[in-house]
Amino acid sequence: MIPTPRPAPAHRQKVTIVTDSPTPTKASPANLAQSRPRPTPPAAAAARPAPAAPAAAPAPPVASAVPGSAPVAPGAGAATATGPVASGAAVAPETCTGAQALVRSLEAVGVDIVFGIPGGAILPAYDPLMDSSKVRHILVRHEQGAGHAAEGYAAATGKVGVCMATSGPGATNLVTPIADAYMDSVPIVAITGQVPSGSIGTDAFQEADIRGITMPITKHNYLVTNPDDIPRAISEAFHIAGTGRPGPVLVDISKDALVAQTTFRWPPQVELPGYRPVARPHSKQIREASRLMAEAKRPIFYVGGGVVRARASEALRTLVELTQIPLVTTLMARGTVPDSHPLHLGMPGMHGSVAAVTGLQKSDLIIALGARFDDRVTGQLSTFAPFAKVIHADIDPAEISKNRVADVPIVGDVKDVIVELIDVITAEQATRGGAVDYAAWQQTVQEWKSTYPVGYTPHDDGSISPQYVIERIGALSGPEATYVAGVGQHQMWAAQFVDYSRPNSWINSGGLGTMGFAVPAAMGAKAAEPHRTVWAIDGDGCFQMTNQELATCVINDIPIKVAIINNSSLGMVRQWQTLFYNERYSNTDLHTSHNEVRIPDFVKLADAYGCEGLRVERPEDVDAAIHKALEINDRPVVIDFVVHRDAMVWPMVPAGVSNDKILVARGGAPLWERED
Repeated sequence: MIPTPRPAPAHRQKVTIVTDSPTPTKASPANLAQSRPRPTPPAAAAARPAPAAPAAAPAPPVASAVPGSAPVAPGAGAATATGPVASGAAVAPETCTGAQALVRSLEAVGVDIVFGIPGGAILPAYDPLMDSSKVRHILVRHEQGAGHAAEGYAAATGKVGVCMATSGPGATNLVTPIADAYMDSVPIVAITGQVPSGSIGTDAFQEADIRGITMPITKHNYLVTNPDDIPRAISEAFHIAGTGRPGPVLVDISKDALVAQTTFRWPPQVELPGYRPVARPHSKQIREASRLMAEAKRPIFYVGGGVVRARASEALRTLVELTQIPLVTTLMARGTVPDSHPLHLGMPGMHGSVAAVTGLQKSDLIIALGARFDDRVTGQLSTFAPFAKVIHADIDPAEISKNRVADVPIVGDVKDVIVELIDVITAEQATRGGAVDYAAWQQTVQEWKSTYPVGYTPHDDGSISPQYVIERIGALSGPEATYVAGVGQHQMWAAQFVDYSRPNSWINSGGLGTMGFAVPAAMGAKAAEPHRTVWAIDGDGCFQMTNQELATCVINDIPIKVAIINNSSLGMVRQWQTLFYNERYSNTDLHTSHNEVRIPDFVKLADAYGCEGLRVERPEDVDAAIHKALEINDRPVVIDFVVHRDAMVWPMVPAGVSNDKILVARGGAPLWERED
């Protein structure tokens, strides 16, 4: 018996379908916001026009259930009841197995790489996969690696990433990357095998209700027990993953559906009742936003990862130049506007720059674009930006006013929002005779930026500063490289000390904060864009969680570069123990570099995997090691940078306190905070 699905969170606009169930899913009010679809990734589905209907009087528009979105025309939408159709030319009906239909469906939606591991329940799919000339399968060493590699592929390209695993433990090993993709709005499709449909619910060998397990962390998921439904499920999965607010979709297919005979038809008939993911911004809200921007004295753009996902960086740069309003880019939005731009104040948040944190705190208007006011940015929410009105634009209506009430809510594709703001502001400037003068505010924020730059003090004991290592990696590799990090001190330093000027050049685990993310995600990014230099900037703790994927990289000719920032500790935890736990270092010593203890020896480990292994213990050797790594492109390179053990990430806003309490060093606060 197939369990009854639990209600899905409305904010991901999820429609949960068991493919052999005739009952359509009821649309939620949040799904009624009408869309003007932006171009979807090449592998995603494209909209198909609805069949022509007899002439009739036009129906009145349906009022939107979401403030800030446009009225809905009945029957319109990016995906209606007749729904989208996957990309790919129509093919003649063909008798085949469900497994063959799965592979043909993946080919039809444009998949070129799948990361996965075979096993009993998914094994039928691997036989026809071997015959595909279009889909390259990369055999990973752990299913978590497959999921993170799919994320890296998606984050680097904007296309939907794909991972595959068998039932039971294979599927549950995908839970962490699925949750990671959900938090960071990364479009991936996870395909899992399931025990035969007759055995579901019997605690069969390697049975797990992966659909139920992942329901809270997927945008949508399927259990397919009828082979006829495989093409439709794949078509819908790619459309859902890549449209609206991107996210992970799970397709769980029973083994008997894979081995049974079916007739493959493409394109399939798609049914997504109520799924209308891309809301056109309401013109009234755009005009109101423009009015507030013209009236403000201290406005600031708060730019989030949604701008990257919407491919709106170029439009954003135009808007910034047009308005001359200062901006901050979150951890997920690094590179949307070059760090070198004079109006760019840096990254906000717990480890953001003083200028960025202060700019938000002292502003009188925040224009939030594709950002979600998460706790790491706001600090103590009740004290965040107390003088500011808020314009909040987001594709996800549930994010509007979730944490901070928006004065002007705008539900819509952030690229469309930005383009329409440009149009309205340009017209108003022509009428007004010029742009609004924010010169006094610009001068103030520039003084903060120049007085409190993000920096570090080299250690006087001859040890390597980790910030210096990352700074040199960025300088020598350049802006066209891709930089990938997991979570912890190395992540924050990589966000701070590499100069980003290109969207998608920075990939990290932002929302979930997943240790072990960097190496497999870098592998996925490099597989997607083999012409780019790809660095995995990792900690010695994170690296030990997924370094087995180095074998995958060697065997599949994926020459990533790995920089291990080795302080022999769980560094961020140790920093907190230093600052808040009286230097009581409970279970944070990893014994990987200090006191001549190397467990493991990362250079020997790299050599065992067939990689080039290097170790650097002196500052004067850093550049030479990076140059050597950049010269080697026939195998992965692992550099063990042994750094100062107690280097810390600054600035810092301690957890749960006001951003007004930002510290630039231990015990040191900026002068503006003291003067208030």
